[in-house]
Amino acid sequence: MRTTAPPLAHSPGRRAPSRRQVLSYALAGLGAAAATSACSPSAPTGPRDFTFWSFTGIGQKADVERYMSANPGVTIKLTEVGSSQETAQALTTAIAGGKVPDLALVQAADLPKFALSPDNFVDYRRLGGDDVGAPYLDWVIAQATTRGGQVIGIPTDVGGLAVAYRKDLFAAAGLPTDRDEVSALWPDWPSFIETGRRYTEATGNAFVDNAATSVFYQALGQVSEQFYDADGGYAYTNPQVRQAFDWSLDALAAGISARVDSFGSAWNAGIGRGAFAVTCSPSWMLGTIKSQAPDLEGQWDLATIPNGIGNWGGSYLAIPAAAERKEAAWEYVRSVQSPASQLQHFVDAGSLPTTPENYSEPELADFTDPYFSNAPTGAIFTKAVLDITPFPVGRYTAEIGTELQNAIKAVELSAADPAQAWAKGVRNVEIVVGDL
Repeated sequence: MRTTAPPLAHSPGRRAPSRRQVLSYALAGLGAAAATSACSPSAPTGPRDFTFWSFTGIGQKADVERYMSANPGVTIKLTEVGSSQETAQALTTAIAGGKVPDLALVQAADLPKFALSPDNFVDYRRLGGDDVGAPYLDWVIAQATTRGGQVIGIPTDVGGLAVAYRKDLFAAAGLPTDRDEVSALWPDWPSFIETGRRYTEATGNAFVDNAATSVFYQALGQVSEQFYDADGGYAYTNPQVRQAFDWSLDALAAGISARVDSFGSAWNAGIGRGAFAVTCSPSWMLGTIKSQAPDLEGQWDLATIPNGIGNWGGSYLAIPAAAERKEAAWEYVRSVQSPASQLQHFVDAGSLPTTPENYSEPELADFTDPYFSNAPTGAIFTKAVLDITPFPVGRYTAEIGTELQNAIKAVELSAADPAQAWAKGVRNVEIVVGDL
C-alpha cells in the first residue's frame, strides 16, 4: 500500500530538518512518552570515582558492580533515573544547569537530539584515538558520530528481533511447536497475521499481545527508510511506514490481539497466564519475559521474526563535556564495552553485543537458553542484525514513532475508527515536529 500523503520534506512551507539534524544512518528504538526526573550527581571522592546516570531495566548495575569488584577502591555512584526518555530529559536539564553526571546512558532514539550540540559531550577520539569506534558495527557507531566526526557515544548493545512463542499454547491450537516449523509459518507479516487467525479460531483466545508494538513497532525496525529521507527531510508518510501501520490495523481487524499495552501490569501478568501466545521479542526482552514468568522455563521458545531481520533499540554511553571525572568515566567505558566485556554481558544478561568480532565466538554463536527451550539465541539475534539496511534517524525519530503508535493504540485500546487512524497519526506528528 502506498501513502497518499505527499513527502513532507518536499511540501512548500513545511519545516524540514536540515541535513545536520540527521545524525547518521542507524536503526533506532522508539521511546514511550517523555517525562522529567530530577537528579543531581553527588560529588565523587577518590580520583577514580565517578557518577553515572542510567535508565531502569537495562542491567547496568551488574556491570558497575563487576567493575568495582575488579577495581578495589573505585566507587561508582549509579543512579537509575527512570525510563530511557526520562533519563534523556534529566540529562538535558542537567546540561542546561551545568551540573552533570560524569557518565550517562542514552537510548539510540534520543541520541540525535544530543548530537545537535556535540560540544556538550566529550569526543571519544580525544580519549581513545581516531579508531575508537573500530570494534563496533559500522551503522551503530555511525549513529554516534556527528557530521564533524566527533564520536559522542560508545554503543552498549543492539536489539536484534525474534518472536517469542508459547509451545504449549501452540500445541493446544494444533500448530507446530518446533521453532523451525514455527518460523516457516510466517515468512512475512501477512502470514504472521494469518497464523494468528488460525490460532484464535482454534482456541478462542488472543494470539499476539498487541498490534501497536508487536506488529507496527517491529515492522518499523525492518524498513530501509523510516521517518527521514537521505537528505534529512521528513519521510514519515513513506510507503514502508504506511505498510507497517496498515499491517497493525490488519492484525486488529483479524481479531488476534489481546489488546494489552506492552510493559504494563496486564502485559506483565499476561506473559505468565497465557493471555497471548506470542510477543515479538528483541534480545533485551528475554530477561523481562523470564522475570515475569519464572515458572514457565521450557514453555517459551523463539522463532524468526517475519521478514527475517530487524533491530529495536540499543544504547550509548556518553560523557558530558562538563563532567568532572572524564578520565575515570572513560576508563570504565573502555573496560566494560570492550569486545570481551560485551561478550560476557551477553552470556550474563542476553544483551546482543555491538562488536561483530564476537558473533563467531562459541560463547555467543553456540549459546542456547534453557528457559527458551534451549533456543540458539545468539545465532537467532545475530542473524537478525547482520543483513539489515540502516535508515536515517533524526531529532524527532522517537516522537514521530510515538505519535503513530498512539494512533494505533487508540484503535486497539479505545475503539477509535481505524479508517481515521492514519490521518490522525500523521496530523499529530505534524503538530509535534512543527509542521502545523
